[in-house]
Amino acid sequence: MTTPLPVPRPSANGWRLEHSYARLPEVLHVAWKATPVQEPRLVVFNKPLAAALGLDADALAQPENAGLFAGNNPPEGAAPLAQAYAGHQFGGFTVLGDGRALLLGEQITPAGTRFDIQLKGSGPTPFSRGGDGRAALGPMLREYVISEAMHALRIPTTRSLAVTATGEPVFRKETLPGAVLTRVAASHIRVGTFEWVAARRDAQALEALTLHTLQRHYPERAASDTPALELLRAVLEAQASLIARWMLAGFVHGVMNTDNMALSGETIDYGPCAFLDRYHPDTTFSSIDRNGRYAFANQPAVAQWNLARLAESLLPLIDTDETRAVDAATALIHEFPARYEHHHRAGLRAKLGLFHEDSGDHQLAQSLLDWMTLTGADHTNTFRALSSEQAFREPPFADPVFHEWHARWKARLALQSQSATDSLLHMQAHNPVVIPRNHLVEEALTAASDHADLAPLERLLAAIANPFDHSALPPAPFLEPAPPEAPPYRTFCGT
Repeated sequence: MTTPLPVPRPSANGWRLEHSYARLPEVLHVAWKATPVQEPRLVVFNKPLAAALGLDADALAQPENAGLFAGNNPPEGAAPLAQAYAGHQFGGFTVLGDGRALLLGEQITPAGTRFDIQLKGSGPTPFSRGGDGRAALGPMLREYVISEAMHALRIPTTRSLAVTATGEPVFRKETLPGAVLTRVAASHIRVGTFEWVAARRDAQALEALTLHTLQRHYPERAASDTPALELLRAVLEAQASLIARWMLAGFVHGVMNTDNMALSGETIDYGPCAFLDRYHPDTTFSSIDRNGRYAFANQPAVAQWNLARLAESLLPLIDTDETRAVDAATALIHEFPARYEHHHRAGLRAKLGLFHEDSGDHQLAQSLLDWMTLTGADHTNTFRALSSEQAFREPPFADPVFHEWHARWKARLALQSQSATDSLLHMQAHNPVVIPRNHLVEEALTAASDHADLAPLERLLAAIANPFDHSALPPAPFLEPAPPEAPPYRTFCGT
């Protein structure tokens, strides 16, 4: 069992970095340094997050500290390393690793919590597989915007501390300005991390990684007599809750490979992600998801599939008898649909202002979703409208099918002991008024990347900062989907 290092004293600007991950077996990481960049320049800096981490936000936001967030001069206590991991990408097993990222260490907050500090786009590593190790400004700003939106929506997520322009081009299908993202995460341990170790049949490393992950994320389970099974159970529950929250917010991850499933239960990797406008279960946005493997409605089943890959990796630790190990792991994996449904149905009830479960509630909620599918109603705005007591005389609500559903819903609300005002406030606490609309995200990223104009980005970040405040709506353009004549929205990985 790993023993925590002594907590370091704060250094300049509040950094308190240590690196428990570096103490794990060397098969899991490679010490490496970032490739210096020519002209580092802070593009955006997350002062509230910096303060929460115990950092001197005002000092770090100064232009002279841009080199720190580009990897040129990492903070005191940093011990950069590239993490090794594998992953099933669109169902096929691939050896991966941090090909363009470095983990600097773990920042210890004033409360004693630790968070990974990672640089993404910091140059090639031994895992780059011929890649340039760099990142473009647009995709890094996308991660900053969407991860901050997810945090505001109360969905567990990695976050972004800074985006730093490098002053150097990156070459994709076109020449783009380069950037480095500073990512903050509970950890970067993934399902693919365990797949990497399992593929090497390294029992010692697998046991060390399992105990480290339990101590890092689920310490109450670390003393269990069956630590591997307890880890699987804990991750399964965290993912069931997370995916339910994605579905309730209309979030489509877009690339749910096993290397993009964090064992902490946080959303990680914001490549081809987007939010639903028109509600439809089969929605995909990713340009590379041609068969809809990661479509909106498929996300719970994909999560279960990914968890099965984690279970396979843990089998040698679950039981020395392979048959018993498979039986125990399979029984747990089969619990996922019920755990997901528990979280999802509870969330739907909250979105409809229902405080307690009734036998007909799921059918009531599903009827609304079916109507939204048939009419192409906007996902966010439908639930926002239900939370505002509007008259429902305009399209798409001027529909007999909707009015019949509305009458059933009102009758169900009337059965509660809570008042109508209580129900309304309950709904408003669970139905956002605003999401980062896809077309507005693209407009902000294009302005920043192509024209060095940050004003649209700043307006977007301000608009999505308080999504549950129904008393102070952002300007109308932030509340509406793209116009009907807009082409279908597509996203790209950025690598």
